Amino acid sequence: MSAALDVYPVYLRRLDEKKTVIIGGNYEAEGKVRDFLDRDAWLTVISPTLTAELQKWADENKFEWIAREYEYGDLEGAFVAIVADYQGDVNERAYQEAEERNILINVMDDIPHANFAFGSIVKQGPLTISISTGGAAPALAVRLRQRFEQEFGKEYGEFLEFMQSLRKPMARHHKHFQLRRKLWYELIDSDILNLFRENRILDAHKRAKDIVGKRVVNEALVEEPEKENIIKRFFGKLSLMRN
Repeated sequence: MSAALDVYPVYLRRLDEKKTVIIGGNYEAEGKVRDFLDRDAWLTVISPTLTAELQKWADENKFEWIAREYEYGDLEGAFVAIVADYQGDVNERAYQEAEERNILINVMDDIPHANFAFGSIVKQGPLTISISTGGAAPALAVRLRQRFEQEFGKEYGEFLEFMQSLRKPMARHHKHFQLRRKLWYELIDSDILNLFRENRILDAHKRAKDIVGKRVVNEALVEEPEKENIIKRFFGKLSLMRN
């Protein structure tokens, strides 16, 4: 098998529960830190210097900053390690430590010192598309991402968030799996996505009611604002406690 084909795509979850270590403070590191912060990751950044944006995030305590070069032992307890910038043999030493500790590691632009690779990512709300050429032509992955970013607009995120809100009411009112499966495909194959694209939200909700029933959609629309209010109240109390 070609080395370019020797990859298997996965998606990491619950990154807030397991530590990610990023070595480097340059703009490449900044991009990776932004990606992981967007996913509420538990982060440690190791670098004697930071970009202005990384420094701002460090001052806001968005991640732990160790203001020095990487040292052996820094990866203890980590789940993922990324080497975005390094001097000398840091890439080799960090990779060796990661291998000893069974940690996922990616040394950027250094394929021999990486046991996983990043795809080029397109994201719209819950929709995530990851594109990889297995290292054969990363520029093609970038061009495909740029193309998909134009093709997959914000309506996909809005549509999927609406679909997510339907899941629990669907399970309550349509007990049989085969029926739910049929209804999900009817939703996906309907014109609801196009209605979101045209910003005809009420029409999209009405079309969904025609497919899965008024009670399902009405409960979904009620439950989502309630969730948001609970979250706002929680963080409001948390802010008062901190003050």
